[in-house]
Amino acid sequence: MAHGKPKRAGSPRERAAREEWVRDVLSPALSKSPERKERFESTSGAAIERLYTPDLPGGFDYLGDLGFPGAFPFTRGVQPTMYRGRFWTMRQYAGFGDARESNRRYRYLLEQGQTGLSVAFDLPTQMGYDSDNPMALGEVGKVGVAIDSLADMEALFDGIPLGEVSTSMTINSTAAVLLAMYVAVGEKQGVSADRLNGTIQNDILKEYIARGTYIFPPVPSMRVITDIFAFCKDGVPRWNTISISGYHIREAGSTAAQEVAFTLANGIAYVQAAVDAGMTVDSFASRLAFFFNAHNTFLEEVAKFRAARRLWAKIMKERFKARDPRSWMLRFHTQTAGSALTAQQPDNNVVRVTLQALAAVLGGTQSLHTNSRDEALSLPTEDSVRIALRTQQVIAHESGAGDTVDPLGGSYCVEALTTALERQATEYIGKIDRMGGVIRAIDAGYIQREIQDAAYRYQQEIERKERVVVGLNEFTMEEKAPGKLLTVDPGVEKEQRKRLADVRRRRDAKTVREALEKLGKACRGKYNVMPPILTAVRAYATIGEISDVMRGVFGAYRGKVTV
Repeated sequence: MAHGKPKRAGSPRERAAREEWVRDVLSPALSKSPERKERFESTSGAAIERLYTPDLPGGFDYLGDLGFPGAFPFTRGVQPTMYRGRFWTMRQYAGFGDARESNRRYRYLLEQGQTGLSVAFDLPTQMGYDSDNPMALGEVGKVGVAIDSLADMEALFDGIPLGEVSTSMTINSTAAVLLAMYVAVGEKQGVSADRLNGTIQNDILKEYIARGTYIFPPVPSMRVITDIFAFCKDGVPRWNTISISGYHIREAGSTAAQEVAFTLANGIAYVQAAVDAGMTVDSFASRLAFFFNAHNTFLEEVAKFRAARRLWAKIMKERFKARDPRSWMLRFHTQTAGSALTAQQPDNNVVRVTLQALAAVLGGTQSLHTNSRDEALSLPTEDSVRIALRTQQVIAHESGAGDTVDPLGGSYCVEALTTALERQATEYIGKIDRMGGVIRAIDAGYIQREIQDAAYRYQQEIERKERVVVGLNEFTMEEKAPGKLLTVDPGVEKEQRKRLADVRRRRDAKTVREALEKLGKACRGKYNVMPPILTAVRAYATIGEISDVMRGVFGAYRGKVTV
Protein backbone atom coordinates (compact mmCIF):
# COMPACT_ATOMS: atom_id res chain seq x y z
CA MET A 1 0.00 0.00 0.00
CA ALA A 2 1.17 3.54 -0.70
CA HIS A 3 2.24 5.92 2.05
CA GLY A 4 -0.37 8.46 3.09
CA LYS A 5 -2.90 9.23 5.76
CA PRO A 6 -4.16 6.45 8.05
CA LYS A 7 -6.53 4.10 6.27
CA ARG A 8 -10.22 4.74 6.68
CA ALA A 9 -11.90 2.01 8.71
CA GLY A 10 -15.44 3.33 8.59
CA SER A 11 -17.10 5.71 11.01
CA PRO A 12 -18.83 4.50 14.19
CA ARG A 13 -22.15 5.39 12.56
CA GLU A 14 -21.34 3.26 9.48
CA ARG A 15 -20.25 0.31 11.62
CA ALA A 16 -23.39 0.49 13.70
CA ALA A 17 -25.54 0.67 10.56
CA ARG A 18 -23.82 -2.38 9.13
CA GLU A 19 -24.36 -4.38 12.33
CA GLU A 20 -28.05 -3.44 12.26
CA TRP A 21 -28.32 -4.50 8.59
CA VAL A 22 -26.68 -7.85 9.35
CA ARG A 23 -29.04 -8.48 12.27
CA ASP A 24 -32.30 -7.23 10.82
CA VAL A 25 -31.98 -7.76 7.06
CA LEU A 26 -29.22 -10.19 6.13
CA SER A 27 -29.59 -12.89 8.77
CA PRO A 28 -33.33 -13.44 8.21
CA ALA A 29 -32.75 -13.61 4.45
CA LEU A 30 -29.96 -16.18 4.82
CA SER A 31 -32.09 -18.35 7.10
CA LYS A 32 -34.73 -18.56 4.38
CA SER A 33 -32.45 -18.79 1.34
CA PRO A 34 -28.79 -19.77 1.79
CA GLU A 35 -26.18 -18.47 -0.64
CA ARG A 36 -25.07 -20.57 -3.61
CA LYS A 37 -21.86 -21.66 -1.91
CA GLU A 38 -20.05 -21.24 1.37
CA ARG A 39 -17.07 -19.33 -0.02
CA PHE A 40 -16.77 -17.13 -3.07
CA GLU A 41 -13.22 -16.44 -4.24
CA SER A 42 -11.21 -14.93 -7.06
CA THR A 43 -9.09 -16.98 -9.46
CA SER A 44 -6.18 -16.02 -7.21
CA GLY A 45 -7.79 -17.62 -4.17
CA ALA A 46 -8.71 -14.41 -2.38
CA ALA A 47 -12.12 -14.32 -0.71
CA ILE A 48 -14.81 -12.35 -2.51
CA GLU A 49 -16.75 -10.63 0.23
CA ARG A 50 -20.52 -10.57 0.26
CA LEU A 51 -20.54 -6.79 0.44
CA TYR A 52 -17.86 -4.12 0.27
CA THR A 53 -18.32 -0.94 2.29
CA PRO A 54 -16.10 2.07 3.10
CA ASP A 55 -14.21 0.02 5.71
CA LEU A 56 -12.31 -1.80 2.95
CA PRO A 57 -10.13 -4.78 3.84
CA GLY A 58 -6.72 -3.22 4.42
CA GLY A 59 -8.13 0.26 4.36
CA PHE A 60 -8.03 2.84 1.62
CA ASP A 61 -6.20 6.11 1.12
CA TYR A 62 -7.43 8.06 -1.89
CA LEU A 63 -4.26 10.03 -2.65
CA GLY A 64 -1.85 7.21 -1.87
CA ASP A 65 -3.75 4.35 -3.46
CA LEU A 66 -5.52 6.11 -6.33
CA GLY A 67 -4.27 9.60 -6.93
CA PHE A 68 -5.12 11.10 -10.30
CA PRO A 69 -4.84 9.74 -13.85
CA GLY A 70 -1.57 10.56 -15.57
CA ALA A 71 0.22 10.89 -12.24
CA PHE A 72 1.94 8.52 -9.80
CA PRO A 73 0.97 5.81 -8.93
CA PHE A 74 -1.08 5.69 -12.18
CA THR A 75 -3.78 3.45 -10.69
CA ARG A 76 -6.37 5.43 -12.61
CA GLY A 77 -4.52 5.41 -15.95
CA VAL A 78 -1.36 6.62 -17.63
CA GLN A 79 -2.97 9.57 -19.43
CA PRO A 80 -4.79 12.41 -17.67
CA THR A 81 -7.79 12.22 -20.02
CA MET A 82 -7.54 8.58 -21.17
CA TYR A 83 -10.15 7.85 -23.86
CA ARG A 84 -11.65 11.33 -23.78
CA GLY A 85 -8.63 12.30 -25.91
CA ARG A 86 -8.53 9.31 -28.25
CA PHE A 87 -9.61 5.71 -28.05
CA TRP A 88 -7.26 2.81 -27.49
CA THR A 89 -5.51 1.42 -30.58
CA MET A 90 -7.71 -1.26 -32.11
CA ARG A 91 -5.55 -4.12 -33.34
CA GLN A 92 -6.57 -7.50 -34.69
CA TYR A 93 -3.81 -10.10 -34.44
CA ALA A 94 -3.56 -11.63 -37.89
CA GLY A 95 -1.25 -13.60 -40.12
CA PHE A 96 -1.48 -16.91 -41.94
CA GLY A 97 -0.26 -18.56 -45.10
CA ASP A 98 2.24 -16.54 -47.08
CA ALA A 99 3.02 -12.84 -46.97
CA ARG A 100 0.73 -11.93 -49.86
CA GLU A 101 -2.29 -13.61 -48.27
CA SER A 102 -1.64 -11.92 -44.92
CA ASN A 103 -1.17 -8.58 -46.68
CA ARG A 104 -4.69 -8.92 -48.09
CA ARG A 105 -6.07 -9.55 -44.58
CA TYR A 106 -4.21 -6.49 -43.20
CA ARG A 107 -5.61 -4.27 -45.92
CA TYR A 108 -9.10 -5.60 -45.23
CA LEU A 109 -8.78 -4.87 -41.51
CA LEU A 110 -7.50 -1.34 -42.13
CA GLU A 111 -10.44 -0.75 -44.47
CA GLN A 112 -12.79 -1.89 -41.68
CA GLY A 113 -11.44 0.73 -39.29
CA GLN A 114 -8.61 -1.06 -37.51
CA THR A 115 -6.06 1.50 -36.27
CA GLY A 116 -2.96 -0.66 -35.87
CA LEU A 117 -1.48 -3.87 -37.26
CA SER A 118 -0.62 -6.93 -35.17
CA VAL A 119 1.44 -9.62 -36.92
CA ALA A 120 1.29 -13.34 -36.14
CA PHE A 121 4.24 -15.40 -37.42
CA ASP A 122 4.29 -19.13 -38.10
CA LEU A 123 6.24 -21.47 -35.83
CA PRO A 124 9.28 -21.90 -38.12
CA THR A 125 9.70 -18.11 -38.21
CA GLN A 126 9.35 -17.93 -34.43
CA MET A 127 11.94 -20.69 -33.96
CA GLY A 128 14.48 -19.43 -36.49
CA TYR A 129 13.97 -22.06 -39.21
CA ASP A 130 13.58 -21.42 -42.91
CA SER A 131 10.53 -22.85 -44.62
CA ASP A 132 12.62 -25.51 -46.37
CA ASN A 133 14.16 -26.77 -43.13
CA PRO A 134 13.00 -30.30 -42.20
CA MET A 135 11.93 -28.89 -38.82
CA ALA A 136 9.39 -26.68 -40.64
CA LEU A 137 7.62 -29.53 -42.40
CA GLY A 138 3.85 -29.19 -42.05
CA GLU A 139 4.03 -25.93 -40.09
CA VAL A 140 4.66 -23.33 -42.79
CA GLY A 141 2.01 -20.61 -42.67
CA LYS A 142 -0.19 -22.53 -40.23
CA VAL A 143 -0.39 -20.40 -37.06
CA GLY A 144 0.93 -17.23 -38.63
CA VAL A 145 2.61 -15.84 -41.69
CA ALA A 146 5.82 -17.41 -43.04
CA ILE A 147 8.75 -14.97 -43.22
CA ASP A 148 12.04 -16.28 -44.56
CA SER A 149 13.76 -13.17 -45.85
CA LEU A 150 13.39 -9.45 -46.49
CA ALA A 151 11.54 -10.34 -49.70
CA ASP A 152 8.67 -11.80 -47.65
CA MET A 153 8.62 -8.77 -45.37
CA GLU A 154 8.40 -6.48 -48.40
CA ALA A 155 5.39 -8.44 -49.65
CA LEU A 156 3.79 -8.46 -46.19
CA PHE A 157 3.72 -4.65 -46.02
CA ASP A 158 3.25 -3.92 -49.70
CA GLY A 159 1.06 -0.84 -50.06
CA ILE A 160 0.96 -0.24 -46.29
CA PRO A 161 2.77 3.01 -45.38
CA LEU A 162 4.99 2.19 -42.42
CA GLY A 163 5.35 5.86 -41.54
CA GLU A 164 1.61 6.07 -40.83
CA VAL A 165 0.69 2.79 -39.09
CA SER A 166 1.69 1.31 -35.77
CA THR A 167 2.74 -2.34 -36.04
CA SER A 168 2.97 -4.87 -33.24
CA MET A 169 4.94 -8.03 -33.98
CA THR A 170 4.47 -11.06 -31.74
CA ILE A 171 7.98 -12.42 -32.04
CA ASN A 172 10.50 -13.34 -29.38
CA SER A 173 13.54 -15.53 -30.10
CA THR A 174 13.96 -13.99 -33.56
CA ALA A 175 12.73 -10.52 -32.61
CA ALA A 176 16.04 -8.90 -33.54
CA VAL A 177 15.81 -10.30 -37.07
CA LEU A 178 12.19 -9.28 -37.64
CA LEU A 179 12.85 -5.79 -36.29
CA ALA A 180 15.80 -5.47 -38.68
CA MET A 181 13.55 -6.58 -41.55
CA TYR A 182 10.93 -3.99 -40.58
CA VAL A 183 13.58 -1.25 -40.52
CA ALA A 184 14.83 -2.39 -43.94
CA VAL A 185 11.30 -2.34 -45.42
CA GLY A 186 10.88 1.16 -44.04
CA GLU A 187 14.09 2.20 -45.78
CA LYS A 188 12.81 0.85 -49.07
CA GLN A 189 9.59 2.84 -48.59
CA GLY A 190 11.59 5.98 -47.84
CA VAL A 191 10.63 5.91 -44.14
CA SER A 192 13.62 6.47 -41.85
CA ALA A 193 13.96 4.33 -38.73
CA ASP A 194 13.30 7.26 -36.42
CA ARG A 195 9.78 7.55 -37.90
CA LEU A 196 8.80 3.91 -37.34
CA ASN A 197 6.23 3.27 -34.63
CA GLY A 198 5.40 -0.10 -33.16
CA THR A 199 6.32 -2.91 -30.79
CA ILE A 200 8.17 -6.20 -30.82
CA GLN A 201 7.20 -8.66 -28.11
CA ASN A 202 10.85 -9.67 -27.53
CA ASP A 203 9.96 -11.29 -24.18
CA ILE A 204 12.04 -14.43 -23.98
CA LEU A 205 11.62 -15.14 -20.27
CA LYS A 206 7.92 -15.98 -20.61
CA GLU A 207 8.91 -18.44 -23.38
CA TYR A 208 10.90 -20.45 -20.83
CA ILE A 209 7.98 -20.17 -18.40
CA ALA A 210 4.88 -20.77 -20.45
CA ARG A 211 5.20 -21.00 -24.21
CA GLY A 212 8.33 -22.72 -25.47
CA THR A 213 9.43 -20.86 -28.62
CA TYR A 214 12.93 -20.19 -27.33
CA ILE A 215 16.17 -20.78 -29.22
CA PHE A 216 19.14 -19.67 -27.12
CA PRO A 217 19.85 -20.12 -23.39
CA PRO A 218 18.72 -17.32 -21.04
CA VAL A 219 22.01 -15.44 -20.68
CA PRO A 220 22.73 -14.83 -24.40
CA SER A 221 19.01 -14.23 -24.97
CA MET A 222 19.09 -11.44 -22.40
CA ARG A 223 22.17 -10.02 -24.10
CA VAL A 224 20.36 -9.83 -27.45
CA ILE A 225 17.41 -8.10 -25.77
CA THR A 226 19.61 -5.43 -24.18
CA ASP A 227 21.36 -4.97 -27.54
CA ILE A 228 17.94 -4.22 -29.03
CA PHE A 229 17.27 -1.71 -26.24
CA ALA A 230 20.55 0.08 -26.96
CA PHE A 231 20.09 0.02 -30.75
CA CYS A 232 16.57 1.46 -30.61
CA LYS A 233 17.34 4.10 -27.98
CA ASP A 234 18.97 6.31 -30.61
CA GLY A 235 18.17 4.61 -33.92
CA VAL A 236 14.47 3.72 -33.59
CA PRO A 237 13.36 5.97 -30.72
CA ARG A 238 9.59 5.62 -31.24
CA TRP A 239 9.74 1.83 -31.13
CA ASN A 240 8.61 -0.14 -28.05
CA THR A 241 11.53 -2.49 -27.64
CA ILE A 242 9.77 -5.13 -25.59
CA SER A 243 6.22 -6.14 -24.71
CA ILE A 244 6.56 -7.97 -21.42
CA SER A 245 3.86 -10.56 -21.65
CA GLY A 246 1.53 -11.90 -19.03
CA TYR A 247 -0.85 -13.05 -21.74
CA HIS A 248 0.80 -16.41 -22.32
CA ILE A 249 1.34 -16.93 -18.60
CA ARG A 250 -2.42 -16.61 -18.11
CA GLU A 251 -3.14 -18.80 -21.14
CA ALA A 252 -0.98 -21.50 -19.55
CA GLY A 253 -3.35 -21.48 -16.55
CA SER A 254 -2.06 -18.92 -14.07
CA THR A 255 -4.27 -16.94 -11.73
CA ALA A 256 -4.71 -13.18 -12.12
CA ALA A 257 -2.27 -12.52 -9.27
CA GLN A 258 0.32 -14.85 -10.80
CA GLU A 259 -0.09 -13.14 -14.17
CA VAL A 260 0.76 -9.78 -12.60
CA ALA A 261 3.55 -11.14 -10.40
CA PHE A 262 5.42 -13.22 -12.94
CA THR A 263 5.07 -10.58 -15.66
CA LEU A 264 6.44 -7.83 -13.46
CA ALA A 265 9.18 -10.14 -12.16
CA ASN A 266 10.24 -10.64 -15.78
CA GLY A 267 10.10 -6.87 -16.23
CA ILE A 268 12.41 -6.42 -13.26
CA ALA A 269 14.89 -8.86 -14.83
CA TYR A 270 14.91 -6.96 -18.15
CA VAL A 271 15.40 -3.60 -16.47
CA GLN A 272 18.20 -4.97 -14.30
CA ALA A 273 19.92 -6.57 -17.31
CA ALA A 274 19.87 -3.27 -19.18
CA VAL A 275 21.21 -1.39 -16.16
CA ASP A 276 23.94 -4.03 -15.74
CA ALA A 277 24.83 -3.51 -19.42
CA GLY A 278 25.55 0.15 -18.66
CA MET A 279 22.29 1.83 -19.64
CA THR A 280 20.67 4.39 -17.37
CA VAL A 281 17.14 3.40 -16.45
CA ASP A 282 15.51 6.57 -17.76
CA SER A 283 17.20 6.12 -21.15
CA PHE A 284 15.07 3.09 -22.05
CA ALA A 285 12.29 2.54 -19.49
CA SER A 286 9.74 4.74 -21.23
CA ARG A 287 9.82 2.36 -24.24
CA LEU A 288 8.96 -0.72 -22.22
CA ALA A 289 5.46 -2.02 -22.88
CA PHE A 290 3.39 -4.83 -21.41
CA PHE A 291 0.87 -7.34 -22.75
CA PHE A 292 -1.91 -8.73 -20.59
CA ASN A 293 -4.78 -11.18 -20.86
CA ALA A 294 -8.41 -10.20 -20.34
CA HIS A 295 -10.18 -13.18 -18.82
CA ASN A 296 -13.75 -13.90 -17.76
CA THR A 297 -13.86 -12.77 -14.11
CA PHE A 298 -14.88 -9.24 -14.98
CA LEU A 299 -14.30 -7.27 -11.76
CA GLU A 300 -11.08 -9.12 -10.92
CA GLU A 301 -9.74 -8.36 -14.40
CA VAL A 302 -10.47 -4.63 -14.08
CA ALA A 303 -8.72 -4.66 -10.70
CA LYS A 304 -5.78 -6.64 -12.13
CA PHE A 305 -4.89 -3.97 -14.66
CA ARG A 306 -5.08 -1.25 -12.03
CA ALA A 307 -2.98 -3.26 -9.56
CA ALA A 308 -0.30 -3.97 -12.18
CA ARG A 309 -0.06 -0.28 -13.05
CA ARG A 310 0.29 0.79 -9.43
CA LEU A 311 2.81 -1.89 -8.53
CA TRP A 312 5.03 -1.24 -11.56
CA ALA A 313 5.09 2.50 -10.79
CA LYS A 314 6.36 1.72 -7.29
CA ILE A 315 8.95 -0.76 -8.60
CA MET A 316 10.39 1.71 -11.10
CA LYS A 317 10.38 4.68 -8.73
CA GLU A 318 11.48 2.99 -5.52
CA ARG A 319 13.52 -0.02 -6.63
CA PHE A 320 15.22 1.34 -9.74
CA LYS A 321 15.19 5.02 -8.72
CA ALA A 322 13.84 6.15 -12.07
CA ARG A 323 13.30 9.90 -12.09
CA ASP A 324 11.37 10.44 -15.31
CA PRO A 325 7.61 9.94 -14.68
CA ARG A 326 7.38 8.26 -18.09
CA SER A 327 9.61 5.50 -16.70
CA TRP A 328 7.04 4.79 -13.99
CA MET A 329 4.18 4.21 -16.43
CA LEU A 330 2.96 0.71 -17.23
CA ARG A 331 1.55 0.95 -20.75
CA PHE A 332 -0.04 -2.22 -22.03
CA HIS A 333 -1.78 -4.03 -24.85
CA THR A 334 -4.57 -6.47 -24.03
CA GLN A 335 -5.86 -9.52 -25.83
CA THR A 336 -9.01 -11.33 -24.83
CA ALA A 337 -8.54 -14.84 -23.47
CA GLY A 338 -8.03 -17.51 -26.10
CA SER A 339 -8.21 -20.20 -23.43
CA ALA A 340 -11.73 -19.04 -22.51
CA LEU A 341 -13.10 -19.71 -25.99
CA THR A 342 -15.14 -22.86 -26.47
CA ALA A 343 -15.58 -24.98 -29.58
CA GLN A 344 -19.07 -25.78 -28.28
CA GLN A 345 -21.71 -23.14 -29.12
CA PRO A 346 -19.04 -20.80 -30.56
CA ASP A 347 -21.46 -17.87 -30.81
CA ASN A 348 -21.26 -17.69 -27.00
CA ASN A 349 -17.69 -16.55 -27.52
CA VAL A 350 -18.95 -13.22 -28.85
CA VAL A 351 -20.46 -12.53 -25.42
CA ARG A 352 -17.33 -13.69 -23.59
CA VAL A 353 -15.09 -11.51 -25.74
CA THR A 354 -17.35 -8.48 -25.22
CA LEU A 355 -17.11 -8.78 -21.43
CA GLN A 356 -13.36 -9.33 -21.57
CA ALA A 357 -12.86 -6.37 -23.89
CA LEU A 358 -14.96 -4.12 -21.66
CA ALA A 359 -12.86 -5.17 -18.66
CA ALA A 360 -9.71 -4.16 -20.55
CA VAL A 361 -11.20 -0.78 -21.43
CA LEU A 362 -12.41 -0.11 -17.88
CA GLY A 363 -8.96 -1.19 -16.69
CA GLY A 364 -7.28 1.41 -18.92
CA THR A 365 -5.61 -0.52 -21.76
CA GLN A 366 -3.66 1.35 -24.46
CA SER A 367 -4.47 -1.10 -27.25
CA LEU A 368 -6.71 -4.11 -27.63
CA HIS A 369 -7.20 -7.26 -29.69
CA THR A 370 -10.53 -9.04 -29.54
CA ASN A 371 -10.54 -12.76 -30.36
CA SER A 372 -12.93 -14.11 -32.95
CA ARG A 373 -15.79 -16.46 -32.15
CA ASP A 374 -14.42 -19.39 -34.20
CA GLU A 375 -10.81 -19.41 -32.97
CA ALA A 376 -11.36 -22.52 -30.86
CA LEU A 377 -12.03 -24.30 -34.16
CA SER A 378 -9.67 -22.72 -36.71
CA LEU A 379 -8.03 -19.53 -37.84
CA PRO A 380 -10.78 -16.87 -37.91
CA THR A 381 -12.77 -16.13 -41.03
CA GLU A 382 -13.15 -12.57 -42.30
CA ASP A 383 -16.73 -12.45 -41.01
CA SER A 384 -15.60 -13.46 -37.52
CA VAL A 385 -12.73 -10.99 -37.50
CA ARG A 386 -15.09 -8.21 -38.53
CA ILE A 387 -17.47 -9.02 -35.64
CA ALA A 388 -14.52 -9.02 -33.23
CA LEU A 389 -13.40 -5.61 -34.47
CA ARG A 390 -16.97 -4.28 -34.40
CA THR A 391 -17.13 -5.36 -30.73
CA GLN A 392 -14.37 -2.86 -29.95
CA GLN A 393 -15.99 -0.18 -32.06
CA VAL A 394 -19.36 -0.60 -30.32
CA ILE A 395 -17.69 -0.34 -26.90
CA ALA A 396 -15.81 2.75 -28.05
CA HIS A 397 -18.58 4.62 -29.83
CA GLU A 398 -21.81 3.41 -28.26
CA SER A 399 -21.25 2.29 -24.67
CA GLY A 400 -19.98 5.54 -23.15
CA ALA A 401 -17.36 3.53 -21.23
CA GLY A 402 -14.61 5.88 -22.44
CA ASP A 403 -16.38 9.11 -21.60
CA THR A 404 -14.91 9.36 -18.09
CA VAL A 405 -11.56 8.29 -16.69
CA ASP A 406 -11.43 5.09 -14.61
CA PRO A 407 -15.22 4.81 -14.22
CA LEU A 408 -14.99 2.00 -11.64
CA GLY A 409 -12.46 3.89 -9.51
CA GLY A 410 -13.79 4.28 -5.99
CA SER A 411 -15.92 1.16 -6.20
CA TYR A 412 -15.51 -0.45 -2.80
CA CYS A 413 -15.26 -3.86 -4.45
CA VAL A 414 -12.82 -2.89 -7.22
CA GLU A 415 -10.54 -1.00 -4.82
CA ALA A 416 -10.45 -3.96 -2.42
CA LEU A 417 -9.69 -6.38 -5.25
CA THR A 418 -6.99 -4.05 -6.60
CA THR A 419 -5.29 -3.92 -3.22
CA ALA A 420 -5.56 -7.69 -2.72
CA LEU A 421 -4.03 -8.43 -6.14
CA GLU A 422 -1.21 -5.96 -5.56
CA ARG A 423 -0.46 -7.57 -2.20
CA GLN A 424 -0.49 -11.12 -3.63
CA ALA A 425 1.75 -10.12 -6.56
CA THR A 426 4.17 -8.36 -4.22
CA GLU A 427 4.47 -11.51 -2.12
CA TYR A 428 5.30 -13.59 -5.22
CA ILE A 429 7.92 -11.08 -6.38
CA GLY A 430 9.49 -11.09 -2.92
CA LYS A 431 9.78 -14.88 -3.03
CA ILE A 432 11.35 -14.75 -6.50
CA ASP A 433 13.83 -12.13 -5.26
CA ARG A 434 14.80 -14.40 -2.37
CA MET A 435 15.42 -17.22 -4.86
CA GLY A 436 17.95 -15.02 -6.66
CA GLY A 437 15.76 -13.57 -9.40
CA VAL A 438 13.46 -14.78 -12.11
CA ILE A 439 16.04 -16.73 -14.14
CA ARG A 440 16.97 -18.83 -11.11
CA ALA A 441 13.27 -19.29 -10.33
CA ILE A 442 12.74 -20.53 -13.89
CA ASP A 443 15.75 -22.85 -13.70
CA ALA A 444 14.36 -24.28 -10.44
CA GLY A 445 10.98 -24.84 -12.11
CA TYR A 446 9.24 -22.78 -9.43
CA ILE A 447 7.22 -20.47 -11.68
CA GLN A 448 6.26 -23.28 -14.04
CA ARG A 449 5.00 -25.42 -11.14
CA GLU A 450 2.96 -22.57 -9.69
CA ILE A 451 1.21 -22.09 -13.03
CA GLN A 452 0.69 -25.83 -13.53
CA ASP A 453 -0.87 -26.17 -10.08
CA ALA A 454 -3.22 -23.25 -10.74
CA ALA A 455 -4.23 -24.69 -14.12
CA TYR A 456 -4.92 -28.07 -12.55
CA ARG A 457 -7.11 -26.55 -9.84
CA TYR A 458 -9.05 -24.58 -12.45
CA GLN A 459 -9.64 -27.67 -14.58
CA GLN A 460 -10.79 -29.65 -11.55
CA GLU A 461 -13.34 -26.94 -10.77
CA ILE A 462 -14.72 -27.21 -14.30
CA GLU A 463 -14.90 -31.00 -14.18
CA ARG A 464 -16.66 -30.91 -10.79
CA LYS A 465 -18.99 -28.19 -12.17
CA GLU A 466 -17.91 -25.87 -9.39
CA ARG A 467 -17.10 -23.48 -12.24
CA VAL A 468 -19.76 -23.34 -14.94
CA VAL A 469 -18.68 -22.83 -18.56
CA VAL A 470 -21.83 -22.22 -20.55
CA GLY A 471 -22.23 -24.74 -23.35
CA LEU A 472 -19.32 -26.87 -22.11
CA ASN A 473 -20.30 -28.39 -18.76
CA GLU A 474 -23.78 -26.86 -18.42
CA PHE A 475 -26.49 -25.71 -20.82
CA THR A 476 -25.22 -28.07 -23.51
CA MET A 477 -27.03 -29.01 -26.70
CA GLU A 478 -26.68 -31.15 -29.79
CA GLU A 479 -24.81 -29.23 -32.46
CA LYS A 480 -24.17 -29.60 -36.15
CA ALA A 481 -20.62 -29.77 -37.44
CA PRO A 482 -19.32 -26.22 -37.90
CA GLY A 483 -19.10 -24.88 -41.42
CA LYS A 484 -17.24 -22.10 -43.22
CA LEU A 485 -13.98 -22.56 -41.28
CA LEU A 486 -10.79 -21.03 -42.59
CA THR A 487 -8.09 -23.48 -43.65
CA VAL A 488 -4.58 -22.83 -44.94
CA ASP A 489 -3.98 -24.22 -48.42
CA PRO A 490 -1.40 -27.05 -48.14
CA GLY A 491 0.14 -25.67 -51.34
CA VAL A 492 1.35 -22.60 -49.41
CA GLU A 493 4.34 -24.51 -48.07
CA LYS A 494 5.43 -25.67 -51.52
CA GLU A 495 5.11 -22.18 -53.01
CA GLN A 496 6.91 -20.60 -50.06
CA ARG A 497 9.87 -22.95 -50.58
CA LYS A 498 9.97 -22.02 -54.27
CA ARG A 499 10.09 -18.29 -53.41
CA LEU A 500 12.83 -18.94 -50.89
CA ALA A 501 14.92 -20.83 -53.46
CA ASP A 502 14.42 -17.94 -55.88
CA VAL A 503 15.67 -15.43 -53.29
CA ARG A 504 18.78 -17.50 -52.68
CA ARG A 505 19.40 -17.73 -56.42
CA ARG A 506 19.04 -13.99 -57.07
CA ARG A 507 20.99 -12.54 -54.12
CA ASP A 508 24.74 -11.90 -53.98
CA ALA A 509 26.12 -14.96 -52.18
CA LYS A 510 29.45 -13.28 -51.34
CA THR A 511 27.72 -10.33 -49.67
CA VAL A 512 25.55 -12.69 -47.63
CA ARG A 513 28.53 -14.77 -46.55
CA GLU A 514 30.51 -11.70 -45.44
CA ALA A 515 27.52 -10.31 -43.54
CA LEU A 516 27.02 -13.59 -41.68
CA GLU A 517 30.72 -13.74 -40.79
CA LYS A 518 30.49 -10.24 -39.28
CA LEU A 519 27.45 -11.33 -37.28
CA GLY A 520 29.32 -14.33 -35.92
CA LYS A 521 32.20 -12.07 -34.86
CA ALA A 522 29.79 -9.72 -33.07
CA CYS A 523 28.17 -12.64 -31.24
CA ARG A 524 31.54 -14.00 -30.12
CA GLY A 525 32.63 -10.57 -28.93
CA LYS A 526 30.87 -7.80 -27.06
CA TYR A 527 29.58 -5.85 -30.05
CA ASN A 528 25.91 -4.98 -30.42
CA VAL A 529 24.42 -7.66 -32.67
CA MET A 530 21.75 -5.44 -34.24
CA PRO A 531 23.91 -3.61 -36.84
CA PRO A 532 25.32 -6.84 -38.36
CA ILE A 533 21.85 -8.44 -38.31
CA LEU A 534 20.53 -5.42 -40.22
CA THR A 535 23.39 -5.72 -42.72
CA ALA A 536 22.63 -9.43 -43.22
CA VAL A 537 18.91 -8.74 -43.67
CA ARG A 538 19.61 -6.07 -46.31
CA ALA A 539 21.65 -8.67 -48.19
CA TYR A 540 18.64 -11.05 -48.11
CA ALA A 541 20.16 -13.50 -45.66
CA THR A 542 17.37 -15.71 -44.36
CA ILE A 543 16.03 -15.94 -40.85
CA GLY A 544 17.34 -19.52 -40.65
CA GLU A 545 20.84 -18.55 -41.77
CA ILE A 546 21.03 -15.69 -39.28
CA SER A 547 19.65 -17.85 -36.46
CA ASP A 548 22.07 -20.68 -37.28
CA VAL A 549 25.04 -18.35 -36.92
CA MET A 550 23.74 -17.26 -33.53
CA ARG A 551 23.01 -20.86 -32.50
CA GLY A 552 26.56 -21.75 -33.40
CA VAL A 553 27.90 -19.18 -30.94
CA PHE A 554 25.24 -19.09 -28.21
CA GLY A 555 24.07 -22.70 -28.27
CA ALA A 556 20.47 -23.96 -28.10
CA TYR A 557 18.39 -24.19 -24.94
CA ARG A 558 16.68 -27.39 -23.94
CA GLY A 559 13.74 -26.87 -21.61
CA LYS A 560 13.35 -28.71 -18.33
CA VAL A 561 10.37 -30.87 -17.52
CA THR A 562 8.75 -29.88 -14.22
CA VAL A 563 6.74 -32.33 -12.15
